[in-house]
This record gives sequence, C-alpha cells and structure tokens, in this order.
Amino acid sequence: MKVICYGDSNTWGYDPRSWLGDRYPADSRWVDLLAAKTGWDIQNRGLNGRSIPREAVAFPADTGLLVVMLGTNDLLEGSTPAAAARRMEQFLTGVNLGRDKLLLVAPPPVEPGAWVQEKSLPAAAAELTRLYRQLAAALGIRFADAGAWGVTLDYDGVHFTPEGHRAFAAGLYKEVFP
Repeated sequence: MKVICYGDSNTWGYDPRSWLGDRYPADSRWVDLLAAKTGWDIQNRGLNGRSIPREAVAFPADTGLLVVMLGTNDLLEGSTPAAAARRMEQFLTGVNLGRDKLLLVAPPPVEPGAWVQEKSLPAAAAELTRLYRQLAAALGIRFADAGAWGVTLDYDGVHFTPEGHRAFAAGLYKEVFP
C-alpha cells in the first residue's frame, strides 16, 4: 500500500538536540519505523515549521492512505484551537482523495518546555484534539489521538524523543491494523 505521511517536524523526524536542524536516523523516526514494520511504500512528507495549509494540496491518485498530523505549529504561532480546526476542515475537504483514504491524527499535547512557555498551550492542544475528533466524525474520516500513545517529548516540549517516535509508530500501527 502507498501511504503518505503529511505533517510537520515530528513527521520529518527533527532532532531538537541538534544545532543545525538535523533529523534523527531512520531507525528512530516513526515514518521509517512504520515502513520497516509494514513493508509498505511510505512517503515522508513532513516539513519543519509546517502549519495547516491554506491552499489545496494534490496527492497522487494511487495513495492508499493519507496520514495528516498538523496543528501544533498553528497553536505555537498564536492560532486558537477553533481556528486551527476550521483551517484543518478546509484543508481536508480540499484533498483530492476519497474520505476512506484519510486519517487525521491529533498531535500529542505539548508540554511545558523550552518552546512551550505559554501556560495555556497544553490546554489548547487538548482542545484541538477534541475538535479534531469532532471534525473527523463530521467528515466521515478516520481519527487517531496520538496523545493516548505515550509519546514522550524532548526538552522543548514539542518534539518527539527517539522513544516517542517508537511509541508513535506503535500507536499508529495499532490504529491502522486494529
């Protein structure tokens, strides 16, 4: 199956301990771990700093599953959870794939850390998860809550640790193969 993972730096595999924006090695990134476990053609379309696109993005017609995990950067940039959820709805309704091929993943909630100084951000992330769950139900697409998978975050309160990537891969695997 061809899977596209569309997200931000946690999809890309950003290593927050690096000085120059390096990424974790393939054996520590959730996308690559999932590919190794399934043998599927999994494309990593993560991008550091990506927020929810305002314009439609075209994906290959032979995509079997599109995994979308975005929203953290929107909150970090000052968006409200409601505004981020509205933008996600616009994005998802513009995707050129059938609804049965879409999986919306709510990112793990941020934690206080070097990048998370605003005390309201963890609650905003929890609210975003609630709104994403409602959105997925309204659109008739699959939903997963990565906050339930025990994903550990690094010192910055945003980026996954290598252990967090492994927990994310395991949680997503269980979601795709219930």
